[in-house]
Amino acid sequence: MGVTLTQLAYFLAVADVRSFTRAAESVGVAQPTLSRQLKALETELGAELVDRGARDGPVLTPAGEALLPLARRMLADADSARTAVAEIVGLRSGRIRVGGTPSLCIGVLADVLRVFHEQHPDIHLELSEDGSQPLVRSLVRGELDVALVIVPPAGIDPALHTTPVLRERLSVASPASERSPTARASMSVRELGRRSLVVPRRGYDVRESTLQAFADAGVEPRFAVEGGEMDAVLRMVEAGTGVAVVPDLVFAGRPRLRRTVLTPPIFRTVALARRADLTPTHAVRAFRATLLSFLAVLSAGDGFAGDVQVLRPATD
Repeated sequence: MGVTLTQLAYFLAVADVRSFTRAAESVGVAQPTLSRQLKALETELGAELVDRGARDGPVLTPAGEALLPLARRMLADADSARTAVAEIVGLRSGRIRVGGTPSLCIGVLADVLRVFHEQHPDIHLELSEDGSQPLVRSLVRGELDVALVIVPPAGIDPALHTTPVLRERLSVASPASERSPTARASMSVRELGRRSLVVPRRGYDVRESTLQAFADAGVEPRFAVEGGEMDAVLRMVEAGTGVAVVPDLVFAGRPRLRRTVLTPPIFRTVALARRADLTPTHAVRAFRATLLSFLAVLSAGDGFAGDVQVLRPATD
């Protein structure tokens, strides 16, 4: 019949507690069952493993002492094997609900989701595109599994666990077909106030950052167009409707846009967020690994357009 993992587990239980009764209780079987399995193990190995006649309870024989570390290692290896298989099986099916701000969907998530789908084609992906505040609310309510969000200056909801992944700058976008909005390499908010401004709809983090920069500088913005999604804002800028303050991520692959840095600089941190009280699923852990791997490769290569820094997250 051979040695079984169950027999080894019963042997370890007796070795650890030095009592057949308590060993049987710890593994959840009747004492006669444990005793029979231990006897069968001794028969299989051809040696007595436990001295049952000792006054202070069962004591390991020299053969039992020799088996003890081997039995522990074999059971630990079996647990590792079960964990490894469970990880693989867990990634053969299921779904993951991912959220991201519009600029992050354009600049990061489109490529990350492509890579993730190639690696895990049987995982169903659901993408939600919105501002950071609605995404945070969706995470807290359990409507999303993970999301790339902007961390506000006051910090993020304590119900969430966050992994900072990017630090990006906000810059001024203007049409490349027209003259630069400034004769210098950068422009101030006061200079920007003399330009017609295109801003996205309420709920966009970049809108709030832009208006706050104007308020801090004591400048009243001149709006050409208010409202719309990020893609519409960029197209209006390309068409010459006005200029816009946008994340540096969106300049990639848009030759019709000119980037001019804004001074004083406005930076923001991008983080991968999830519910802190929930254990990440196999799919969530795999998505995090795919995202961090993608960013690491990108950082080692040509990187992003503009001033975007990939952060090195601590292991969680």
